[in-house]
Amino acid sequence: MSSPQDSYVGPVFDTFDVDLVIKVLKHTVFSPFFIGLIPTLFIFQGRKLDSSEVVVTSVWLALISTFWSVQWISLLYRNQGSLVFRPPSLDWGEQIVLITGGSSGIGELIANTLAVRNVCVVVLDVKPMLTENYNITYYKCDVSKWDEVEAVSKKVVEEIGHPTIVINNAGVVQGKLLLDLEPKEVEQTFGVNTISHFWTLKAFLPEMIKQKSGHIVTMSSLLGMVGVAQTADYGASKAALVSLHETLRYELDSRYKAYGVRTTLVCPGHVLTPMFATLNLGTNWIRKFLMPALPPHDVAKAVIAALDSQFSQTIYLPFFANLAPYLPLLPSFARDFIQWASGADQAMLTFKKPSGGHKQA
Repeated sequence: MSSPQDSYVGPVFDTFDVDLVIKVLKHTVFSPFFIGLIPTLFIFQGRKLDSSEVVVTSVWLALISTFWSVQWISLLYRNQGSLVFRPPSLDWGEQIVLITGGSSGIGELIANTLAVRNVCVVVLDVKPMLTENYNITYYKCDVSKWDEVEAVSKKVVEEIGHPTIVINNAGVVQGKLLLDLEPKEVEQTFGVNTISHFWTLKAFLPEMIKQKSGHIVTMSSLLGMVGVAQTADYGASKAALVSLHETLRYELDSRYKAYGVRTTLVCPGHVLTPMFATLNLGTNWIRKFLMPALPPHDVAKAVIAALDSQFSQTIYLPFFANLAPYLPLLPSFARDFIQWASGADQAMLTFKKPSGGHKQA
């Protein structure tokens, strides 16, 4: 039996991970506003301008200020933003948000969160959505099939209006080794995870281009950048979305001149949704500290914040996901060590595919 102290300490350490550490560091040693106070305090204490304390902290201040300035300028450049004026706040009352795979998982959470804000939400899914929120309208639709998407899109436009935000969230995984995958299973994975994006874009993007405004959210995955055993179909389908997202951005900018249509790519790691409920990553505390699983509300919160910002961007969650694009640059032995230490190639051994419907990781 655990003591009262044990039951008190446990939950604290369960939520202690590298993302929390990074968050604290970001607001302290990596914050220009925080670091800017330190050389000033040294000077007020009588240190000379050429003293080591003032020089070192000033150099550090210059470095982190440069880093964050480059990041901010890059974001503004991608979004034709102003260094002086921020974009006007998004008027949620004027938005029609369409979410595929919105009957469960992350999609359902986003739908309900926005609906509570009195946002008009449209959900496309093969699985009925159980909700009493009158701001959510559900349409049964297999988004992997163009005929169904085309037919539903006409209903949506006629009954609700043209969607101003499309969140392509529907997803499915088979969880089998490559040679064990049946042809129909591969077709289903790519149909739901990849092809569906083409169909929703074909149906709803033309009006956004015409209006020169809108927002497309592409839900990809960390597995679209990192290969893991027993996820060949899922990883390949998500990798295709990374390329689709990039191509879409450059077509909007260079061909359609629709700079105001924003595009956001979301690449989360392991999310605690029903889709990967049977995933087993072990109980190793080091792995849990460095590569924590994500609560669905963290992903939903990041997506809504991106929509609020009205900036095109790429979202990596949790922190370690930001390193994924650089893994191919590592020596092979270092890459293999990370793969082994993470336990990723053994995690799917206990996987069981959820029954029924399209679910999003």
